[in-house]
Amino acid sequence: MKREVLDLPEVTLSEEAGVRYLHLGTPWIQGGMRIQAPQVVEIDYVQRMLASLLWLPSLDPQEARAVQLGLGAGALTRFTAVQLRMDTTVVEINPQVIAVNGNWFHLPQQAEVVRGDAADWLSQAEPHCVRLLFVDLYDHEAAAPVLDGEDFYRACRSVLETGGVMSVNLFGRHASFHDSIQRIAAAFGADQVWSLRPTREGNTVVVAGRGVVVPPREVLTDRAALIEQRFGKLNLPARKWLRMVRPYQPEAQPEAQSEAQPDP
Repeated sequence: MKREVLDLPEVTLSEEAGVRYLHLGTPWIQGGMRIQAPQVVEIDYVQRMLASLLWLPSLDPQEARAVQLGLGAGALTRFTAVQLRMDTTVVEINPQVIAVNGNWFHLPQQAEVVRGDAADWLSQAEPHCVRLLFVDLYDHEAAAPVLDGEDFYRACRSVLETGGVMSVNLFGRHASFHDSIQRIAAAFGADQVWSLRPTREGNTVVVAGRGVVVPPREVLTDRAALIEQRFGKLNLPARKWLRMVRPYQPEAQPEAQSEAQPDP
């Protein structure tokens, strides 16, 4: 679904208790940054988007690429480009969001910024070129994801390298979560999908992998400890994430769960 630039909402800012927030013309918060500590990941659900680090064998990715679909206030872009030093691409359709990030949210100069539609970018991207993919695509009403079809999630899977992982923010004011996670499972395979507990605000982060081999619990515990050792000061409570993660459990609807299997 392509959105015309003229239909895009105006970007507004607010500040409270040392945090600058980005809005799309409504009170709904689309992202935030602590003004005196821009590398800190301020918002709870954005922290949980980075739980996908638990699925990576190394925190020093060589020649790896991170992609964010939806810029928000740039917290994920700042983290992958500056902290992980990964080649980072962000795709954002709203030129005002890009401009405001450059002026007010420390958008890293080394990040590649693509102004365009996420679905269009996926359709043209090279397969198997992304290790970390973050999907956070909401309009100004924050009612449901803008792109949420099974074909969209298949396209997300197609750009992941083997062992690559996607984090998706699912939030809506209607009961869309179960439909969304079923579509993700249909695209990725039920054994490649996990979710974290919802935040108090109602955001649920889903992690999906392409050919991810989950290590024993003690290895995950060691990874979580390493993440906290390196990035705990940036608000990444990785050991807490481990207690939140649950594997996807298909509901008792076998016809809905078995129709589509991921491509090899």
